[in-house]
Amino acid sequence: MDLALWISAWVLAVVALVLDRVPVMVPVTAACWVLLMIGAMATHGRRREFAFVALNLAYLALAAFTAWGRFGPESFTG
Repeated sequence: MDLALWISAWVLAVVALVLDRVPVMVPVTAACWVLLMIGAMATHGRRREFAFVALNLAYLALAAFTAWGRFGPESFTG
C-alpha cells in the first residue's frame, strides 16, 4: 500500500475514533468558531476589508448551522 494512503487512512481512523468518543467536541468547536468569526468580522470591518467580512459571515453561518444542528432542539445526531 502506498505510504500516503496508509497515513491518510490512519488519520481518518483517528479522527473517527475521537469524534465517536467525544461527540460534544463538534458543536463546542462550532460555537467557538462562531465567536472567532465575530472577532474576525469586527477586525476586517475596522480595516475596511469588506470582502473578508462577507467571507467571515459565510463561515459564521456554516458554523452556526453546525452548532445549532448538534445543540439545538432537533439534533442532527438523532
